[in-house]
Amino acid sequence: MSSRHGLSIRAANSGDLDGLVDLLKTAGEIIARDKLASRLNALLDQPGALLIADEWGPPSGLIAVHWHSTLTADLKVGWISALLVDPERRRNGVARLLLKAASQAARSAGCGELVLHAPTAPGDLRTFCLATGFVETGEAFTRPLRKRA
Repeated sequence: MSSRHGLSIRAANSGDLDGLVDLLKTAGEIIARDKLASRLNALLDQPGALLIADEWGPPSGLIAVHWHSTLTADLKVGWISALLVDPERRRNGVARLLLKAASQAARSAGCGELVLHAPTAPGDLRTFCLATGFVETGEAFTRPLRKRA
């Protein structure tokens, strides 16, 4: 998709599995390889894009964006479910390039806006969102659909 100083943004594929396992570990998300493979395949079968930042080795960042129609918007809405950059690569424009590529993909799919749920407490992701044009629109609530064992 896009490239800058050896960094390219491209669609993820099953060959990225080991690199994604390692990248998620940097965020404290320990996911078994087989479980991540199943999730990756499911994501790739849904409307959306899973993009990685690639620079001569394992992925240094990823963004997952999904889109769908809603009753309250004329155009589809894109929802960013993951945005992660390797801590050693932060502050180098990787997240901005990922966001730009995800925005282009969402626009091409007919989306009119992007939604990203970020913590309301001060932090890097919240600061990034505000600096890149996101506007705070309220709180999100989640509810499990199955009883936990």
